[in-house]
Amino acid sequence: MGRKVTVATCALNQWALDFEGNLQRILKSIEIAKHRGARYRLGPELEICGYGCWDHYHESDTLLHSLQVLAALLESPVTQDIICDVGMPVMHRNVRYNCRVIFLNRRILLIRPKMALANEGNYRELRWFTPWSRSRQTEEYFLPRMIQELTKQETVPFGDAVLATLDTCIGSEVCEELWTPRSPHVDMGLDGVEIFTNASGSYHMLRKAHARVDLVTMATTKNGGIYLLANQKGCDGDRLYYDGCAMIAMNGSIFAQGSQFSLDDVEVLTATLDLEDVRSYRAEISSRNLEASKVSPYPRVKVDFALSCHEDLLEPLSEPVEWKYHSPAEEISLGPACWLWDFLRRSQQWKRFVGAYQGLRVELGSSLGTLLLRGSAHTAFGWLFQAGFLLPLSGGVDSAATACLVYSMCRQVCEAVKDGNREVLADIRTIVDQPSYTPQDPRELCGRILTTCYMAGENSSRETCDRAKELAQQVGSHHLGLNIDPAVKAVVGIFSLVTGKSPLFAAHGGSSRENLALQNVQARVRMVVAYLFAQLSLWSRGARGGLLVLGSANVDESLLGYLTKYDCSSADINPIGGISKTDLKDFVQFCMESFQLPALQRCVCTCETTAVALKLTSACLGRSILVAPPTAELEPLASGQVSQTDEEDMGMTYAELSVYGRLRKLAKTGPYGMFCKLLVMWRDVCTPRQVADKVKRFFSKYSINRHKMTTLTPAYHAESYSPDDNRFDLRPFLYNTRWPWQFRCIDKQVLQLERRQQDLEGVD
Repeated sequence: MGRKVTVATCALNQWALDFEGNLQRILKSIEIAKHRGARYRLGPELEICGYGCWDHYHESDTLLHSLQVLAALLESPVTQDIICDVGMPVMHRNVRYNCRVIFLNRRILLIRPKMALANEGNYRELRWFTPWSRSRQTEEYFLPRMIQELTKQETVPFGDAVLATLDTCIGSEVCEELWTPRSPHVDMGLDGVEIFTNASGSYHMLRKAHARVDLVTMATTKNGGIYLLANQKGCDGDRLYYDGCAMIAMNGSIFAQGSQFSLDDVEVLTATLDLEDVRSYRAEISSRNLEASKVSPYPRVKVDFALSCHEDLLEPLSEPVEWKYHSPAEEISLGPACWLWDFLRRSQQWKRFVGAYQGLRVELGSSLGTLLLRGSAHTAFGWLFQAGFLLPLSGGVDSAATACLVYSMCRQVCEAVKDGNREVLADIRTIVDQPSYTPQDPRELCGRILTTCYMAGENSSRETCDRAKELAQQVGSHHLGLNIDPAVKAVVGIFSLVTGKSPLFAAHGGSSRENLALQNVQARVRMVVAYLFAQLSLWSRGARGGLLVLGSANVDESLLGYLTKYDCSSADINPIGGISKTDLKDFVQFCMESFQLPALQRCVCTCETTAVALKLTSACLGRSILVAPPTAELEPLASGQVSQTDEEDMGMTYAELSVYGRLRKLAKTGPYGMFCKLLVMWRDVCTPRQVADKVKRFFSKYSINRHKMTTLTPAYHAESYSPDDNRFDLRPFLYNTRWPWQFRCIDKQVLQLERRQQDLEGVD
């Protein structure tokens, strides 16, 4: 006899503190789930208030408004006749918990607090919440009066319990609990729980999806059962992008896969599965059954409700599916692009306040009103009129990759509109300020959204200028070319006027201090010019609005501090700031092939012919964006050619930087520990002394420049070794840059290894 149940899980693009929007998205997901026949609906972690509220969790307002949204859900007819499982913060006995609130037909069945909190990487849950530590125990939770009036309940169970419906048993995990060594689903499954639910707030990191899928499938392979995973999606107002990947699994197989990246605010997965398949799967695992006979029971909350309806033998069951993974290059093309879309459209939503401020000016009828609108109001509400992005386009890989991400965003917007996404259509019409506009061509849309700017100086080459211009033409951006020399000479002229001294580049006989200062002036002038054009370029074209400035410093440059503080690495947001140079090159190659952007690999020199448009000759190998050596172009040219490259300036390669970053962050090594690791890793290519020199060079430059990490532009988090000082990499920014004790330990080991080698050679 079958026992078919239809269950639903969700991926919702919730926004921190957007209680109105979050409520509507929750209701929409429940409505979709019911329409598809589901009798249980699971939502993501902390979906009512949004996961990324951070220190707002300490505010009583956040708790109050979450309760108000819960009341609205309980009262809504949409939530009737389906078990709803929602996430919100709850205070119990003056302690804040991250909870699941499970209710049915205006009655709360259980409040289940999270028992293992995420507190590593970008997570700081122990800062705001306390884990529930009483395994298999519940208490009475006294409901607030506003909820009592709706549910007619004075208290409800609060703690570690499971739901016993008329036909099955359901148990909850919350995000991190799936990743712990002793996950609750193990004991719950042994105690007869057949459906496990996991509400997550799991953010995107390159190559992370594999681990998430493996954990879910393994949970049901060893113990049997149905597993539902819900997740936040989208940008929650911070550096993170939550990548969905909702899924439904049973007995080690995936039966429903949600998208990892999409512009849909609400995504609901449903599956119709047979509980008897769980029971028969478990029946022949004798080791599991022996353990089950000894397990301590969970408190059961009895629910007079069944997930299965009348038996329909002809109703089709869901079939297993093979999980489709994105390559890292595809992940980069999709994740940061979706993140950019959320930033763009959500800053746009503030346009609804423009009328209020215009009314304020009319009402005041004085210079104060004019001041509010022309001066301080524009400063305080700088995102009231955003209408796109401005990107300084240098002709190098990093800024080219950033341009490709905006182009990828435009492609996704056009596809979403073509697929009938009315929310995306409404948002893009607001952004371009045209109520009847319908985007169809990504290149045309990019021309409305993206302004690129090549800022030439006397040290810029013709090749980088041409590369930037050609890429801009192919992605369709509105492209500007300008020369910053007058501004640079004016700034240096001020210094010379005051001091009577005129600094020179090293190539012209100047000192290293003069050389660095002259480079930094150029870089910082570019930042000032970028913001000037971001604020006024649309005005100069007769259009309303302003632009968000995009940065394009990669994670490896940030790790070493190979950037000028407050130069054009300073921007509003940086979509590639958490991506390594190696992954960026793979991404650019992917864009060249998938987006048909030959400018990324084609040379722009005069020797190029149509026949070799996509095949580089050795004569022009250094002239394409993809293979050109990275350069800041801040020092004088030599015979018209670039004389400065990034890797020569840094004294190390980008590939080496990637290794240093992972050892420093993931392996948690200091100078001596990194030296020991690299002795083995690089034993075939470096002597111990060479390894020591490389490690000491890295840590010296890293510590000298660590202060720059405190001012990094907010960047999309993608790599596990990001040096982001604000959330992810909590290290000092004032060091003893000589590292005397640590470097002495390294030198001592080098001498011992060299003596040992000499002794071995003497024996031979």
